[in-house]
Amino acid sequence: MEEICRDIATTSIMNLPDDCLLHIFQGLDSSIDRDYFGLTCHRWLHIQNTSRRSLQFNSSLTQYTRSTVSQRRPIISSFNVCKLLTRFQQLSSLSLSGCSELPDSSLSQLQFFGSNLQILNLDCCFRISDTGFCLIATGCPNLKSIELYRCNITDIGLIAVAKSCLSLQKMNLSYCTSISDHGIGFLSQECRQLRSVSISHCRSVTGTGFIGCSETLIHVEADSCKLEPDGISGLVSGGGLEYLNLSDLSWSIHGDGLTRIGQGSAVNLRVLNLRMCRNATDEAIMMISKGCPALQEWSLAFCHGISLIGWVTIGSNCHNLEVLHVNRCRNFCDGGLQALRDGCKRLSRLHMNHCSLVTHLAIESFKCRRGSVDIREEELVYIFGFPRLNFT
Repeated sequence: MEEICRDIATTSIMNLPDDCLLHIFQGLDSSIDRDYFGLTCHRWLHIQNTSRRSLQFNSSLTQYTRSTVSQRRPIISSFNVCKLLTRFQQLSSLSLSGCSELPDSSLSQLQFFGSNLQILNLDCCFRISDTGFCLIATGCPNLKSIELYRCNITDIGLIAVAKSCLSLQKMNLSYCTSISDHGIGFLSQECRQLRSVSISHCRSVTGTGFIGCSETLIHVEADSCKLEPDGISGLVSGGGLEYLNLSDLSWSIHGDGLTRIGQGSAVNLRVLNLRMCRNATDEAIMMISKGCPALQEWSLAFCHGISLIGWVTIGSNCHNLEVLHVNRCRNFCDGGLQALRDGCKRLSRLHMNHCSLVTHLAIESFKCRRGSVDIREEELVYIFGFPRLNFT
């Protein structure tokens, strides 16, 4: 017994194997305690470093404009980024968003230590070029989500990423103005697990690159794009699309491509944003209301081309519609409101304001018959009737 007690007395926590120390470290809830853990000795520091899974720099922003980036830009050098990427070699999530001055060389260590990276945010990294994106393609084959808002990526960088990151599920290319259908074509054909894509304000993308996309594609943001009718067909061609934002397509000059949404490939579509699609016609509304039976939320704000026929069609066919936006629709009238009142049995919320052809009497009649429907004057630019996609 005396010998056992002596052994216990001489046992130190320093003699514990690494897996036990790792378990202890992972049980620390306080970030301060975790930081102090690494100060104990080099061995414990190594355990702390290899346990780090996420790294977000203080410059990471929630609002992305060049003015806010310049106002809040801290001094983060390429050397510092490389040093941290060398130290934390097991990262699964990395955010450099807002680091607007970082050059391509800051990503060099990802060639060697990026194999576990699944989430990468480079929003507003204006100086990262195709060279940097090729480094990402080389070292980060397991990426699932990449945010490139306002980045200077071209088709060259996009193709490199698409060919290497075959498990990619989410890609944000908003305001990446050098991207074209050529690069999008590689993205949609190589990354067959793709679930969410944003090409908003990509003025060189017509949408044809999406033709033959995977059925896994369920979420597309494409507002303020110059989409061709065949491009709209491409967006829904996979058959699995559930959320589609095509707001502000008012400059389309190649016919009413919106009819393509209702031609049979968008039967799973639940949320559709056509805000400010001023050229939307009754024919398009008829095709969509009949061809998209699962539709639950639909924004038609500022769609001045829809007449009574279109509203009647919505009332007759959109049996699952729960939320409808008709803000500032010039031709939305008493008859249209009556059509919604008598149809759309699941309607629970109606966003309506500045509809000059709708009388107070018609509104009161609607409320009398459909008292459970919440009529709001609130005007929404974006609609978020879709769950957040998780990638870890």
